Amino acid sequence: MNRYAVAVEYDGSAYSGWQTQQSLRTIQGLVESALSGVAAERVDVVCAGRTDAGVHARWQVAHFDTNVTRPMRGWVMGANTELPRDISLVWARPVPLHFHARYTAEARTYRYLILNRTARSALAEKRAAVVFKPLDHERMAEAAGHLCGHYDFSAFRSSECQSNSPVRRVEHLSVERLGEWVIIEATANAFLHHMMRNLAGLLIEVGKGDAPPSWALEVREGLDRTKGAPTAPAEGLYFWDVRYPEAFRLPSGRLGQRSIIMPGLN
Repeated sequence: MNRYAVAVEYDGSAYSGWQTQQSLRTIQGLVESALSGVAAERVDVVCAGRTDAGVHARWQVAHFDTNVTRPMRGWVMGANTELPRDISLVWARPVPLHFHARYTAEARTYRYLILNRTARSALAEKRAAVVFKPLDHERMAEAAGHLCGHYDFSAFRSSECQSNSPVRRVEHLSVERLGEWVIIEATANAFLHHMMRNLAGLLIEVGKGDAPPSWALEVREGLDRTKGAPTAPAEGLYFWDVRYPEAFRLPSGRLGQRSIIMPGLN
């Protein structure tokens, strides 16, 4: 049995999320179908972090097992021939059987992309959240400081979250402005369902001036989702990167952190 890891890039606008669902068009279903065609046998894939409907990925990593061998270029080019234009395999690598895309990951990184201007965007439609009211990114960054660390994030989890524990370790949470764009980036050992979108929703409220930066601490310590901000829209969210132990020698998405996602944003 051979195990391979692949990186998948996708625009999630047209799909019902990553996970296979009966009668729905999903990223996982299409990737499995494409790889099964290359392998000439059924292939099941497991990803680093499942994404919801409308959420995008720059560096989603998944693994699959197969009885056949193919050149790495064959897996990538063969699958991409079958995939729609808004889903692409970026690379493929052989990995040992103890590698697991989800369980051996050390940390995941998400980015939330906001276009902050008074006019809607034709180019950013379904690829970024649009906030018309001016955002104070420095206030947002101050609030983000209350959300870094090893905490119970019950106030930022969906009611549908199935995780056994609400405790997560957020290594990094930053807010940066580049012209009309505001970028929220978070790295954690793992994320609860809707956690990143709920973090973004709170930071947006603070940035608008509707709440003080200290509200982030109040919400976090209150452990009550109903006391937080509305969940930010899915279209602004990107699964940006995933980190694995160096022993697996997988390509790193961190080398391309400044890659272009939207026109005018480097």
